[in-house]
Amino acid sequence: MNKPLEELEAPLLRLLDANMNRLREGIRVVEDIRRYCFDDEITAKTLKELRHKARLEPYFTLLKMRDIENDVLKTTTKSESSRTNLTAIQTANIKRAQESARVLEEALKLCNAEEAQNFKEIRYALYAIEKNIAK
Repeated sequence: MNKPLEELEAPLLRLLDANMNRLREGIRVVEDIRRYCFDDEITAKTLKELRHKARLEPYFTLLKMRDIENDVLKTTTKSESSRTNLTAIQTANIKRAQESARVLEEALKLCNAEEAQNFKEIRYALYAIEKNIAK
């Protein structure tokens, strides 16, 4: 079943928007650490490609559903406020990206199997990157 985003209910669109942001932000943090701190061109390039692959259209349909003011968990937790080093930042963000890719994959199964598969592929690529950079 393929259903355009415009036809989805507002709560589902809000879920997709939040996780798209979380996914792309998490990937970007790791991408920049690999690029600027480790001069790891290959991994940074792979992450950049994944970030560009992580898209849902139309963007403005998702943006309209964004409701930051009413987010019941927008307060930063203690664990999010403290990082000990670049490795900790990198780990937290790759995990964040993997989790968001999983949410997107599962939610999109309700309306678009092809898009769901895209986010599954992104998630598995992130698992491989995590293993590679943990060496």
